[in-house]
Amino acid sequence: MGPRRKSWPLAILAGGVVLLSGCAQFDDSAAGQDWQPAPELTPEAGPQPELPEAESQSAPSEPPTSDTPIPPPDGCKDFDKAVIATCLDTVSAIAALPTDGSSIGALAGERRSGKVFLVGADTEKTEFASLDVAADGDGGLTGLALSPTYAEDGLVFAYVTTPTDNRVVRFAQGQPAKPVLTGIPKGPNGNRGSLLADGNGSLLVATGNAGNVRAADDPASLAGKVLRITPGGQPAEDNPKPDSPVLAGGLHNPGGLCKTTDGSRMWVTDQGPDKDSLYRIQPGSDLSAPAWTWPDQPGVTGCADWTDVLAVATSGSGNVQNLPLTEDGSVGGEPQITMDGDNGPSYGKLGALDPVTPDVAVAGTINKDGGDPVSSDDRVVLVVRQPASGSGRD
Repeated sequence: MGPRRKSWPLAILAGGVVLLSGCAQFDDSAAGQDWQPAPELTPEAGPQPELPEAESQSAPSEPPTSDTPIPPPDGCKDFDKAVIATCLDTVSAIAALPTDGSSIGALAGERRSGKVFLVGADTEKTEFASLDVAADGDGGLTGLALSPTYAEDGLVFAYVTTPTDNRVVRFAQGQPAKPVLTGIPKGPNGNRGSLLADGNGSLLVATGNAGNVRAADDPASLAGKVLRITPGGQPAEDNPKPDSPVLAGGLHNPGGLCKTTDGSRMWVTDQGPDKDSLYRIQPGSDLSAPAWTWPDQPGVTGCADWTDVLAVATSGSGNVQNLPLTEDGSVGGEPQITMDGDNGPSYGKLGALDPVTPDVAVAGTINKDGGDPVSSDDRVVLVVRQPASGSGRD
């Protein structure tokens, strides 16, 4: 018998987004650098987190309650108050903006166009940047992450595919993108990548194998790896090999990176040829011992570590898989399914997920990329976690 499914309700945060003024100065010393390849979950009894209600710009005059069906979208108008942006195209990359908890904002990246939009609750989406990308072979714009010092420099990092390679670039609003790490192999597939600021001043980069399964185990190749670099593109000082950006190897087609708030625990999801996997990242180790696998291959993408629960979004199944975690960070039971239409609303194929607060994440949909889009797709939606008890083994 499969695991029972629990519904985790959604709640909505209000407000707009936080904008930074001023121009960022780039360090051009890295611009020319070229790294060539040589028990089950049980929601706690009690109220949802106290979050202010938001009147969406597209909400009807009588907002729907939990007992009232949400009207279907009308063009780009979406009456679901969990939806904070509509009519985008294939939101495969997302980065939550800093918040004090009273507002929600994010940068949403379109895989095929390379455009990055500033979105927020009760705020019109505005174009933030436009990156040059080649979207063939599942590539394009597939990863976004804020600079470790975003509050001071306003910089954003992106993982993009070009006509010749996959690479990490950085940009600020109103400025062209600058290359940070180039020469990541490009292939007919396996070009997707993901980014994450590790909380210690470095940037994690998950790279696909570019269609070459042997590349993931080749220490001279940047394909199929988790890399750790400085914001300038150099190998991080505490990497296993001081002159190499490689932190760990063994990936096929990464879906997302995530960590605990303090960065003490880091994860990467991966879509393999015969199963999807979740790995806990251990510096210097090959990713050969997954923390969890999905033989049914739901298409794992972004993730969020909420201390006792690890939420994993999926693009194939179009749901969120919630894995209970023990105190030592091990997976303590089978995933509980939410946001599948039976246990919470369904938004279709999910392509990115990024936590905003300890209880709220933003997710992007990719229904225009092989899914069943509604008129308001693709969308950015809010996912609110209900704290769980009884997670993990006794």
